[in-house]
Amino acid sequence: MQTNLSTEFKATEEGKTVDRILRSCVHCGFCTATCPTYQVLGNELDSPRGRIYLIKQMFEKNEVSQATLQHLDRCLTCRSCETTCPSGVEYHTLLDIGKQHAIRTVKRPLAGKLFRKAIVSTLENPKRFKILYQIGQQFRLLLPPSIKKNIRPKSMPKIWPDQNHSRKVILFEGCVQPTLTPEVNDTIANLLNKLEIQVIRLPEMGCCGAMHHHTDAPDLALQRIKANIDAWWPHINRVEAIITSASGCGVFIKDYEQLLSGEPEYLDKAKLLEEKQKDIAELLADEDLSTINSPYQGKTIRFHPPCTLQHGQKINGVVEKILGKLNLTVTLPEDSHLCCGSAGTYSILQKTLSTALKERKTNALMSNDPDLIVTANIGCQLQLQSSCTIPVKHWVELLSD
Repeated sequence: MQTNLSTEFKATEEGKTVDRILRSCVHCGFCTATCPTYQVLGNELDSPRGRIYLIKQMFEKNEVSQATLQHLDRCLTCRSCETTCPSGVEYHTLLDIGKQHAIRTVKRPLAGKLFRKAIVSTLENPKRFKILYQIGQQFRLLLPPSIKKNIRPKSMPKIWPDQNHSRKVILFEGCVQPTLTPEVNDTIANLLNKLEIQVIRLPEMGCCGAMHHHTDAPDLALQRIKANIDAWWPHINRVEAIITSASGCGVFIKDYEQLLSGEPEYLDKAKLLEEKQKDIAELLADEDLSTINSPYQGKTIRFHPPCTLQHGQKINGVVEKILGKLNLTVTLPEDSHLCCGSAGTYSILQKTLSTALKERKTNALMSNDPDLIVTANIGCQLQLQSSCTIPVKHWVELLSD
């Protein structure tokens, strides 16, 4: 793609990145075939190729409007287009730069700004979110059905093992997962203990920064990133990995180095930590699981691979292989490459589109009546649970005996 960026902008680091990515696009349109929003809306401007043109116009002709921002906002950042692209276009990086420029140029309405801040301030703080959720549990029976179905009754937490092992990992617990699906991290802690791997919990860890980054607050995202690095760094030489069970957190942590490119004090640390970060599937893939007796043997299991796992982290076939070792029958749904519509806060900010994608995914997952649906990300799990009549779990729960 030919570009005509201003000399001043091209001289900046951001300008060099934009120019390089734009020039790598060859207009082929392969991305439109795998873009979830284009599949629903059929509008070229709601496809990666269309959004690339909008970003090009922004930086060449300063053509940006609220409509431009709306088309960029509709992107799920699922990265399915990057998997499909034969030219290796770094679309998500270009989108980040373009979206921030659009926000600075046209500004969001005050109500939109406040709504985003309210969402993030509620979800990103594990302690605050837990208190609010417990209040909801107290009054669950009095709440309307639409809210009640998203609040689980109280349950007793499992005790985490405290054995000391020579092999150690840090478990990144996430923002909402410890409250909404505590059984996932509980299962991981007990499973790894059986494999003689000690799980280290660090209370000072917070949000990975993804929510801030995707809701117009990149500076706050950098603060969260640095705080996590500060929490991990004293332990870096005694752990073999930093484990994530939410693939959405995992893909963002693996981008820390890129996000900290302008922070020399943290850049080298981010490089090392990025090498240490692993999805739980990556860790378990090389472990001997012969002592694990899954209670789900004989069940038909449908696996929904999250976009952040298959397109973001490029971890494909690993979960299926692990479950296959346990003699579990696992199948993928039709169009397994397409997003379920969760995408972090997207399901709140783009509810209509998110619901349309959820319905498509739900129908595909429930076809042929599997006994169980599993996934690898808290956001996908909650999204699918809200509409599936079949139980939806995190796949690691199948390893709990």
